[in-house]
Amino acid sequence: MPFGQLVIGPPGSGKTTYCNGVQQYMELTGRKVAIVNLDPANDAVPYAAAVDVSELVDLESVQEQMQLGPNGGLVYCIDFLLKNIDWLGTKLKPLEKEDCYFLFDCPGQVELFTLHESLRGIVRHLTGKSHYRLAAVHLVDAHLCSDPHKYISAVLLSLSAMLHLELPHVNVLSKMDLIKQYGDLAFQLDYYLEAQDLSMVLQTMTGNAAFSERFKSLSSAISEVVDEFGLVGFTPLAIEDKESVSNLINIVDKANGFLYSGTMGRSPYPAELKLGAQTLASGQDLRRAHQEKYVEGDVEERHTREDEI
Repeated sequence: MPFGQLVIGPPGSGKTTYCNGVQQYMELTGRKVAIVNLDPANDAVPYAAAVDVSELVDLESVQEQMQLGPNGGLVYCIDFLLKNIDWLGTKLKPLEKEDCYFLFDCPGQVELFTLHESLRGIVRHLTGKSHYRLAAVHLVDAHLCSDPHKYISAVLLSLSAMLHLELPHVNVLSKMDLIKQYGDLAFQLDYYLEAQDLSMVLQTMTGNAAFSERFKSLSSAISEVVDEFGLVGFTPLAIEDKESVSNLINIVDKANGFLYSGTMGRSPYPAELKLGAQTLASGQDLRRAHQEKYVEGDVEERHTREDEI
């Protein structure tokens, strides 16, 4: 039974950087990882993709032949992949026999994982006919916390993805090591991670008074919808912080069931146990560490390529 992650999130949220970093970490801890690039626009990746959708369908050719823009071209490509799902199965089969752990690096076009049916169809094929145990890992750039309008939008986007994909879901505030450069937060980091009682963040909408006042009722209604569902919460991530990555992987392993696969005979963490991963700090301790190190402390800016992430 293959295990893995469906890595989703809007453009610039850090999906490709996440896949690259998690692959490196997991391989150091004894797992064999295969990254499946499902984004035909992702033509400059830092990892070696075990499977690349661009081998099946080329985005530039689609745009040229079908007279489509980038968004329409991506939708066509994912539609085409679903119609040729046997191609994906053929590519994955040898990796399954090697007992690989899968990271599916998805396009950043948000309608694909919140509204459109093709990506969900691919997921249902993998989790149904192919018996994959997947968890969705939804990355949102942590700098959105500094803008109440964007933060509420990010929370709503996360809720939409959870309801649409119907997978075990882990929401992530990525790029925590860059959060301070966008300005001070109105609340402690815990507030943004728990995403509860959004009426509090509504009170801080002063950056554009005219906009905030005009759409006050709409923002309030959206916040009430999110609060009533009570499903959204975030895990912090700084991809170059070992404890941060370890914590997130542990959470995802619980979500997709990999953590419990050792009950069938052997531990799923043979190398991680040697590295002392069993002594991971509690979630609250790690939240406090992120608050002190990245929100309050002085952290050297990490230079990244926005077109990669």
